[in-house]
Amino acid sequence: MLTLAGKVVEIRHDPATNRRIMSLSTNPQLPLPLRAGKAFLHKGASPLPKGFQHYLTYSDQLSELPDGASCTVLGPEFAYLDDGDVIALGNGRLRSIFRAGSDHNSLLLTEQCNNYCLMCSQPPKRVDDRWLLDEAMEAVRLMPRETESLGITGGEPTLFGDGFIDLLRHIKNWLPRASLHVLSNGRGFADEAFTRAYAAVGHPDLMVGIPVYSDDPARHDYVVQARGAFDETIRGVLNLKRYKQKVEIRVV
Repeated sequence: MLTLAGKVVEIRHDPATNRRIMSLSTNPQLPLPLRAGKAFLHKGASPLPKGFQHYLTYSDQLSELPDGASCTVLGPEFAYLDDGDVIALGNGRLRSIFRAGSDHNSLLLTEQCNNYCLMCSQPPKRVDDRWLLDEAMEAVRLMPRETESLGITGGEPTLFGDGFIDLLRHIKNWLPRASLHVLSNGRGFADEAFTRAYAAVGHPDLMVGIPVYSDDPARHDYVVQARGAFDETIRGVLNLKRYKQKVEIRVV
């Protein structure tokens, strides 16, 4: 199993204290104008090329840093990182946000949710985690333009309202080839104005996946621990269909 988040071994000559989002390059011949916005991932024994924003190396491959450069030393659990990946660095930790070599990337937008499903492996948190949405907006700019698919999940991603719509529009502009699959409980789409705004994004390959746990409203509401959730979910599905949007209904 891949370690998608964890502590780094060491940070060298890096005054930055805030979380940073960076895309990785393993290409020492990358044109100089493109290096400033990337972190160089050192996977060999060759000297480190100059001009990158930051350097990542492994504890058994330490090399002399270019003058004034900052570096993060990683353990072997992060050996899977590769060219085109997007990571977050901060507080002595690394998080893998996007793996260019994977067909199964998803952006976690929030841990908040208006359901509290009995079987949920990630119970909702009552915290302000809008920073995850801001991080997703920044990460999308760094993903390869040829990205073919991307998931959006939570929590309940539609809770951000206009912010969620802005992210969809942002992805459409920056990743024109990417098909999108949104995991949602569907309740937000009971608001017709919100559904209209969602449809107006005009993404050519966008689907929302909505689980329904029973055709009995009382049973569905019991599973998700939210009174009236079944009615809102079904109204949401009908609104999506009204605006000719793709919906995947999962009867669980």
